[in-house]
Amino acid sequence: MDLKDKWVWITGASSGIGRAIAIEFSFHHCNLVLLSRNIDELKKTASACNPEVQIVIQTIDLADNKSIDQAVASLKDQAVPLDILINNGGISQRSLAIDTLDEVSRRIFDINFFGTIYLTRALLPGMIARGGAHIGVVTSLVGIIGSPKRTSYSASKHALHGYFDSLRAELYHEKIGVTLICPGFIRTNISMSAVTGDGKAQNTMDEKTGNGMDPAVLAKKVVRGIQQEREEIYIGGKEILAIYLKRFVPGIFSRILRKAKVT
Repeated sequence: MDLKDKWVWITGASSGIGRAIAIEFSFHHCNLVLLSRNIDELKKTASACNPEVQIVIQTIDLADNKSIDQAVASLKDQAVPLDILINNGGISQRSLAIDTLDEVSRRIFDINFFGTIYLTRALLPGMIARGGAHIGVVTSLVGIIGSPKRTSYSASKHALHGYFDSLRAELYHEKIGVTLICPGFIRTNISMSAVTGDGKAQNTMDEKTGNGMDPAVLAKKVVRGIQQEREEIYIGGKEILAIYLKRFVPGIFSRILRKAKVT
C-alpha cells in the first residue's frame, strides 16, 4: 500500500500507542484525523506530527453513541476522506473477576468493543463508496490468550478478534482489509488509567509495562504491517511467545500462567 497522501483516522490518539501511531503515519506523509475525548492532548499529538501534513482534530467518546454520531457527522460535513481507520481507543483493567462490579465490565465493553464496532459500522458505507479502505484494530496479546486480573478486558479484546476476523471475510470483495494489531508490554500509561474492580483508576505503573517496548518502535511496526496489509501483527518482547505456547502446548502454558506474577 502506498501511504503518501492517505487520510488516516485514529481513535485514542491523545496519548500512548495512538499518539505514537499518529506521529509515525505523519512522517509517511499521511494526513490525519485525531480522535479522543481530550482535545488538549490531541493538540499535543498534532504538534508532534509532521508539520507538512493536514491534521483534523475531532472529539469523540466511544462510550457514547451520540458522541460517535456527532463526530462522524462533523467529519462528513468537512468532507474529510477516509483511507485507513485505526481503532485504538480503549481502557484496560486491573482486578480479579470476583471483585469487578458488573457496571465496570459493561463500561470496558462499551468502550473497547461496542464503541469500536459502532464507529466502524458508521464509516463502512463511506469506505465502500470510496472503493476500498483499510481497518487497523489495536487489540492486545490478551486478545489471544487470557490473563489473571484482565478478565473483562481480555474478553473485550477477544470479541474484537472474532468480530473483525468475520468482518474481513465479509468485506473482501469491497476491497476493505483488516489488520489486527496485538501489542504485548508497551511503555505507556495504560496501567495508570486501567480500571480496578470498583471502576476507579489504578494510578500505578505496572513493572512490566514500565519496562516495555517504546511506543515509537511499536508504531513503526504497525505502519509497516498496514503497508503490507497483514492480517495480524504481534508486537512486543518475550511475552509474544505466550501466543505459541497457548497454541501448541496449552497445558504447559496454563501452569506457567498460574505461577506468573501479574499486576
